[in-house]
Amino acid sequence: MTDTIEKPAEAEAKEGDYIISIDNLNKWYDEFHVLTDVNLKVAQGEKIVICGPSGSGKSTLIRCINRLEKHQKGSINVMGHELTENTKDVSAIRREVGMVFQSFNLFPHLTILQNLTLAPIWLRKISQKEADKLAWKYLKRVNIAEHAYKFPSQLSGGQQQRAAIARSLCMQPKIMLFDEPTSALDPEMVNEVLDVMVTLAEEGMTMLCVTHEMGFARRVADHVIFMDEGRIVERQVPEKFFSNPENDRTREFLKQIHAIS
Repeated sequence: MTDTIEKPAEAEAKEGDYIISIDNLNKWYDEFHVLTDVNLKVAQGEKIVICGPSGSGKSTLIRCINRLEKHQKGSINVMGHELTENTKDVSAIRREVGMVFQSFNLFPHLTILQNLTLAPIWLRKISQKEADKLAWKYLKRVNIAEHAYKFPSQLSGGQQQRAAIARSLCMQPKIMLFDEPTSALDPEMVNEVLDVMVTLAEEGMTMLCVTHEMGFARRVADHVIFMDEGRIVERQVPEKFFSNPENDRTREFLKQIHAIS
């Protein structure tokens, strides 16, 4: 994965152009202040990679974007819907925001095809025939169509994660969130998942991805965000983030990443 995706010159985004707008976000787990005054704007089609040490709030941040976690202070606006206790807005957002987890979260008692068609039928209210058509489309896109009638336990970790990505795509989301999608995989399976994510990026999908795969960040990201102790410490284009980060904490983190790799 050495090529770099051609990125158009960035134009100054207007407030109304942002597909995600987060202002002064704060979240606590009891006394633990996990997110502190987080501000983040994401334009449509933008690819954001979020990295940082364990416990820095990365996963909590993206889980707040589709209300899997509730914030206590500040605001989150996704596609014109503010995330509050209003279940109607939450449901509207979840129909448009796909999420891929570290642990796949496939239903073990359903075939891969059934895993893919369940949500579109129940949430988007489409017919079985239309759901099947979508499922086959995305199974082919992630190169596991031959496994459609197998159960998750019959697939490798990489194949299960690709199935999880295809399942999210069947909802035809406007935004995709990835929460460390390769961290549970054996090293030889990582690239097959990253290749699918690169394809999505090339097709213009808005993406927020929590990952330590720095090669992926260099190739795909419009911006790389570094988080530490619940705050966004630095946000830069990949070239500057990796070659000349502004924050000492970012430099320390990158040295540790390079030492491990």
